[in-house]
Amino acid sequence: MLAATITAVQDLLGKLATYIINPLIILGFTVATIFLFYGIAEMIWKSDSNDLEKNRNNVKYGLIGLFIMFSVYGILRLVLDTFGISCGNKFFCAS
Repeated sequence: MLAATITAVQDLLGKLATYIINPLIILGFTVATIFLFYGIAEMIWKSDSNDLEKNRNNVKYGLIGLFIMFSVYGILRLVLDTFGISCGNKFFCAS
């Protein structure tokens, strides 16, 4: 009975990671990457304007966002691997 319950919880967590957490991680990577490239492009195009500090902050925030998303990815992999949870061998899931 206990083994069946543990298996059901692992399946539930695997599906949660596959259908909810993975799309959120991919969205976070996408937003952070777009924000980073937008900041770099704006820095290049408006290099002679007075908004250089604002553009530097945009690039900094994009890099911080990417760091956070890589950290979330690493923590998710660590937790899934630690508990042996499989979520369909998707890209962001434990294999």
